[in-house]
Amino acid sequence: MLGPGKADLLEGIRDTGSIAAAGRAMSMSYKRAWTLVDQMNGAFRTPLVDSVRGGAKGGGARLTEAGEQVLKHYRKLEDIAAEAGAARINAISDLLKTGDAAPDNQGHG
Repeated sequence: MLGPGKADLLEGIRDTGSIAAAGRAMSMSYKRAWTLVDQMNGAFRTPLVDSVRGGAKGGGARLTEAGEQVLKHYRKLEDIAAEAGAARINAISDLLKTGDAAPDNQGHG
């Protein structure tokens, strides 16, 4: 229902006042951005994004109170997970190869 990409989209909508602009900033098509917003609005009891279609004065979008709360809770959860998982993240990072060349899909450097 919500992941890092959707949270970033919500932030973009909050910051730009536009679903289209938020999608563009993420290199996402207008259709994809609208589809994600529609999925989020349908998954929660109340919509997370309120939008007005374009017209003479243009359209726009904003996060609803529920959208603001969901985004706030999600970002806090990310912070908690990063803090709790820091040792494991560092352990995995320590196992990565060093150097400029990334291995290819065949396991050859």
